Amino acid sequence: MKEKGVAVTQDLDAMEEENGEEEEEYNEQMHSDEEGVTSPTSDPHSAYNVSCLPLFLVVCEMCGVSGTRGTFYSRTKRFCSLSCSRSFSSSSKKSSILARLQGKSPIRKAHTPQYCSTPHAQGPDYYQGVSAVGQDASAGFDWGSYLEKHGSLAAPVSCFHHAPLCVQWEDIEVGLQVEVLNTHAGLPTKVYWIAAILQLAGYKALLRYEGFEEDDSHDFWCNLGTAEVHPIGWCAVNSKLLVPPQAVHKCKTDWKSYLMKRLVGAFTLPVDFHVKMADSLKYPFRQGVRVEVVDRSLVSRTRRAVVDTVIGGRLRLIYEDAGLGPSGEVLSDFWCHMWSPLVHPINWSSRVGHLIKETDMSSHPTFHKVFCDSVPRQFKKLRTVYMEGVFFEEGMKLEAIDPLNLGNICVASVRKVLLDGYLMVSIDGVEIGDGSDWFCYHASSHAILPTGYCQSNDIALTLPPGYDQATFTWPKYLEETASVAAPRRLFNTDYTGHGFAPGMKLEAVDLMEPRLVCVATVQRSVGRLLLLHFDGWEAEFDQWVDCQSPDIYPVGWCEFTGYQLQPPIGPGRQSMFLCPCPVHNKWESQATPSTRLPIIVCKCNGGGETLDFSFVFHKT
Repeated sequence: MKEKGVAVTQDLDAMEEENGEEEEEYNEQMHSDEEGVTSPTSDPHSAYNVSCLPLFLVVCEMCGVSGTRGTFYSRTKRFCSLSCSRSFSSSSKKSSILARLQGKSPIRKAHTPQYCSTPHAQGPDYYQGVSAVGQDASAGFDWGSYLEKHGSLAAPVSCFHHAPLCVQWEDIEVGLQVEVLNTHAGLPTKVYWIAAILQLAGYKALLRYEGFEEDDSHDFWCNLGTAEVHPIGWCAVNSKLLVPPQAVHKCKTDWKSYLMKRLVGAFTLPVDFHVKMADSLKYPFRQGVRVEVVDRSLVSRTRRAVVDTVIGGRLRLIYEDAGLGPSGEVLSDFWCHMWSPLVHPINWSSRVGHLIKETDMSSHPTFHKVFCDSVPRQFKKLRTVYMEGVFFEEGMKLEAIDPLNLGNICVASVRKVLLDGYLMVSIDGVEIGDGSDWFCYHASSHAILPTGYCQSNDIALTLPPGYDQATFTWPKYLEETASVAAPRRLFNTDYTGHGFAPGMKLEAVDLMEPRLVCVATVQRSVGRLLLLHFDGWEAEFDQWVDCQSPDIYPVGWCEFTGYQLQPPIGPGRQSMFLCPCPVHNKWESQATPSTRLPIIVCKCNGGGETLDFSFVFHKT
């Protein structure tokens, strides 16, 4: 236990001294940043730094991008650029419309984009017309009560190797004592009190204030990734008040003695918890970095794109040839995690022999801030594969997750072998014929599997048209198609244990509409593969992912990073979207089972144009 916490009675003095030194060092660093000495935005050789303390940052009132005061435009430092300053007045009308959509009184403040609501967001978000209104899509959703209602467990943070604080989470356990904001003090200023962790669910923890003993009526859920949860001793170091909740402050005559008795032998958060948290939110990407990413309009090729926003390691990429709509919104962009197999460094396509679309720079403001081309060291290193000797060959058969329907594992073929272990794969029986539906997988990908894998693991294999589940066998199919199966040893099906179990809750990207992160449940666990079910939706939308996929996150990740969580669809819940039509008289939205995404029906001036924003990967 000594390695997983700090014994309060033995180490309090040392902890306070160390905390003070770290706080002083951090404050010096941030003050020097304000003076323009170490600003990540002014140093072209530094990665974009993210502070977990909004005290030292300012936020652009137009686009929501955060930065240091010295880098902002105008004397008032309200905007990040001249264009944002000039656009501010024209946005007031849009803000009023937005307020009416939300049932609020119109206000004269410009709308802050949903993805930049916290300093963890590293760039502006230009989702206009197709993005959910503010945070209202998840308004009223509480992970704690949801887990209690369904009697569910959340997957531990340690299962997600790409998640912030994953390595540090082994120090977090039930029984730890923390200093947390006291919301039951009835005082006009912030005060804190000591609480114990009763239950862990991802980043969320069920806490109970000291003094309530066996009374659970005031238990509350808190995200440990917030800046309002601290190790014991933090209040003393930072001259903050420890005040018991009103309901119990008269129960004890000597709180000092009571706390000393309760804290003997107790453990708390590591003293460097918040330092590690800040470090885990630093990413090698920043706005303006150019990459190559899959072309969402033609999956067999890539396009060049520029990083527009970075949130929790997720990148909003704007294609270089993306056009602009009538309101200045980007017409073509793509969301993915920086470790996604869909995104690559510049010149990757030419190096491995992949098709790439030649593009020209767009007129979008992001392209005026191009910083540099991405390089291989910014990306996750893939498992080494050896192409000498027996390797994948054109025409070999295998089983593969259908990139157009991620809940299906299908009969597939290798269509082309690229360099560096990459393959072009197609789904048998549904090919267009011109290669435009081929998809690129690395030989180490979880999404390609040896023949017979589905049968061995009781998974329904999706067959080519004309074949029947009752009579299909791989030996017979290989004979009929005059082909051979790819050798089993070439596949990455190693299973070393991952900690996920059926029924566990998490937050997962809807890979058919990758800007959405949704409430999800692990439906099945088969080796490395997890079948995810999106709560509130039919099983036809389930998706297979790898246990180390960068598109799955612990409970509370969205709240921790400032990303918007899409709650389960329930009775009476309807996602409200802003109509992109320039005349906003009437609009309505309706979720459809075929696409899961809302279909926006514009009825402006009596019209009836239907605007379908379904992601192109959906089959029709």
